[in-house]
Amino acid sequence: MLCITSPFSSLAPLQPTRRPHALSDRAAPPGIAGGGNVRLSVLSVQRVARRPVPAKAKSKFATAATVQEDKTMAASKDDVDHLPIYKLDPKLEKFKDHFSYRMKRYLDQKCAIEKNEGCLEEFSKGYLKFGINTNKDGTVYREWAPAAQEAQLIGDFNDWNGANHQMEKDKFGVWSIKIDHVKGKPAIPHNSRVKFRFRHGGVWVDRIPAWIRYATVDASKFGAPYDGVHWDPPASERYMFKHPRPLKPDAPRIYEAHVGMSGEKPAVSTYREFADNVLPRIRANNYNTVQLMAVMEHSYYASFGYHVTNFFAVSSRSGTPEDLKYLVDKAHSLGLRVLMDVVHSHASNNVTDGLNGYDVGQSTQESYFHTGDRGYHKLWDSRLFNYANWEVLRFLLSNLRYWMDEFMFDGFRFDGVTSMLYHHHGINVGFTGNYKEYFNLDTDVDAVVYMMLANHLMHSILPEATVVAEDVSGMPVLCRPVDEGGVGFDYRLAMAIPDRWIDYLKNKEDSEWSMGEIAHTLTNRRYTEKCIAYAESHDQSIVGDKTIAFLLMDKEMYTGMSDLQPASPTIDRGIALQKMIHFITMALGGDGYLNFMGNEFGHPEWIDFPREGNNWSYDKCRRQWSLVDTDHLRYKYMNVFDQAMNALDEEFSFLSSPKQIVSDMNEEKKVIVFERGDLVFVFNFHPKKTYDGYKVGCDLPGKYRVALDSDAFVFGGHGRVGHDVDHFTSPEGVPGVPETNFNNRPNSFKVLSPPRTCVAYYRVDEEAETTGAGKTSPEIIDVDASPLKTPTATTEACEERESTKDVSGKKGRKLGRQSSDKSTK
Repeated sequence: MLCITSPFSSLAPLQPTRRPHALSDRAAPPGIAGGGNVRLSVLSVQRVARRPVPAKAKSKFATAATVQEDKTMAASKDDVDHLPIYKLDPKLEKFKDHFSYRMKRYLDQKCAIEKNEGCLEEFSKGYLKFGINTNKDGTVYREWAPAAQEAQLIGDFNDWNGANHQMEKDKFGVWSIKIDHVKGKPAIPHNSRVKFRFRHGGVWVDRIPAWIRYATVDASKFGAPYDGVHWDPPASERYMFKHPRPLKPDAPRIYEAHVGMSGEKPAVSTYREFADNVLPRIRANNYNTVQLMAVMEHSYYASFGYHVTNFFAVSSRSGTPEDLKYLVDKAHSLGLRVLMDVVHSHASNNVTDGLNGYDVGQSTQESYFHTGDRGYHKLWDSRLFNYANWEVLRFLLSNLRYWMDEFMFDGFRFDGVTSMLYHHHGINVGFTGNYKEYFNLDTDVDAVVYMMLANHLMHSILPEATVVAEDVSGMPVLCRPVDEGGVGFDYRLAMAIPDRWIDYLKNKEDSEWSMGEIAHTLTNRRYTEKCIAYAESHDQSIVGDKTIAFLLMDKEMYTGMSDLQPASPTIDRGIALQKMIHFITMALGGDGYLNFMGNEFGHPEWIDFPREGNNWSYDKCRRQWSLVDTDHLRYKYMNVFDQAMNALDEEFSFLSSPKQIVSDMNEEKKVIVFERGDLVFVFNFHPKKTYDGYKVGCDLPGKYRVALDSDAFVFGGHGRVGHDVDHFTSPEGVPGVPETNFNNRPNSFKVLSPPRTCVAYYRVDEEAETTGAGKTSPEIIDVDASPLKTPTATTEACEERESTKDVSGKKGRKLGRQSSDKSTK
């Protein structure tokens, strides 16, 4: 184990002998300071320009001051003791030895690569050197296998007899062979099978080339091993990208998807089917980013793509590399950026078709993996990389470069980052937020240095790349730039949020829900590091668990989702809370938002891949789009609300706004009120009570109107909130003296807040409205609404009303304008 407490250790980076060429210590969060068949489009709304956020927002919780990012670069080894992160968070200075040491390790490793390989960018082009590559003179194959004593290249091209294709080994353990063209054509034909055969200890073994770009299996044979396939199509068969990458959005709204299970039929779907059938749905719901799971080849389908066997190979279940390129290009044509779920935290332990097959008992210096217990993840049953090895760094960095260059991916979601960060891999460890938990001898500095190199590389070759870390520990500065002393990720997943919702739905009655606890969970993040919020992802849908919608409505989803009959109390509650949970998670939980495929419309049941335990059934490994496409089913209401949520951010950009102030968490009335960007949000979680004239604090004076209302008929609500009502503010207390204000807000207005509803309000630009400059509208979305209907008797009967004075106006009976444009359907 490395001693990371001393910055003066002279540990040199591992390299070849020559290369000529939670949370008492957690920083205060910023936020908690005191969307069927309907296509939603954004209407232009005149509103005032955003004013700068004050250094400190006054409210019930202390908000950390907005920090001006110090762009000072730690450009040389002389700067490692003066990293910008110390100004960002002074508490980090207690761990200066740790940061100095790991920054020195990073700079030493980067310098060594530049000295011996030219530069990091050149080093990351390993896929053009290793594996099988064809040039004008012939075909060259290289493989790093230092433990091998002899090696051959075999395949269909030589009838699997390698006697005439012996390889040569250099002093770095790299085997190579050059095969001349035959009659002007490559000796190894495109789409032909190949393997690397080598001898160790007197035994010959066959392995799939580590850098193979395609691998297939004979699906007709149960348990058949994968074959490596040389993929080098002629120019006439290569897919040529036609569309540029979309610009990086201010805030990613991510649609997490699994191509194989994206179809309605009980079978594996293809890249082209996903591109043609699912991408338009994603675009219609106003997402701006797609995150693709299970792209890298994995022999075990039920692993969800996380037990990777072939890191450079496109999963052949869903098509060819050219098919995947078509998908990415189609996404770009729709304005969707594409992220890939990349797994560099571990590898499948498969021997015959995986990288583990190159481990034949050699030392860790000659292997992709650590030896002994350090090289094995006991919970995942997989192998763990040795990130200090030169060729491992080349392999993994080149892997990232390959997917970005060859397939035009716009970034990555790094899986299993917590496992990479610590020698204990997070197993049986609870993180409280104490900084001592993050910066000690348990930190795997080798892995941290690799991730710093990876993030520096990705942002060098594509400055607008989006890189997300799946980390449950909350390690500080994980999402700060490398030059500041951080690890360099753009975002981390807010993984505590779905755990909170699952806990509430499984273990608490509605009356037991704590508004303060919900708000704390949603805002408990490091204010200088960005988070992707989500209420549920694929993890919450795996067999053994349920989607939020299914937890809420369970078996009644089989019989009670028809809109031709009144909604039962369970269905009414379920749809209402489904909308509220996802909306408050989006609006208050982070700087971006993620939704897993199908959850936008409340997909029922769970995910279960075909396996022996379910008789190899695909029934739960698909998406039932017909549920949301059937007009008389209530799934359409949740879907159209998801569209509206995303449209709201498209118009108001509240996700990217640093202004986030929670002013009211009323435990008795079950109400949360907060401001995010230019909007004021009111969430009433009470199961029965309507509040007439509920007082809401806000920043700016003026006139406010409804921007989005979960209770609108078009969202399956009861139409109780008036959308044609102007809410005028009243000043509160002494200007500039927050303690005299209402909930520490200088102004207020009153609203009608029915039970289990959420409403977003925007401030009207009255000057523009008066002069007629521009276009104003009381709503930001234009929909073809469902026919007007009267609230059901059961709903009215169970409601209780509290009122001081009804200043909210008449009940609303519409949302937006009745559109005659049938193309919006």
